[in-house]
Amino acid sequence: MVIRVQYHNDKFDYVNEFTLMKLISMQEIKKFYRPSDEEWVIIGTDPVRGMGGHYAGPERRQVRNAA
Repeated sequence: MVIRVQYHNDKFDYVNEFTLMKLISMQEIKKFYRPSDEEWVIIGTDPVRGMGGHYAGPERRQVRNAA
């Protein structure tokens, strides 16, 4: 799948999902278009998969003891 992105210099491009994640992590883009929601996602403002925040609630995962 190709995704439309907008760079900080306001130029647009189409990239694949791997390149999108790389551009996000390198802070190279301003925003990208999410076709499933039919809207632009602004980096640093809108939620992006894999960029979760800190969870302050109780730990719910079970810890298994190595035998």
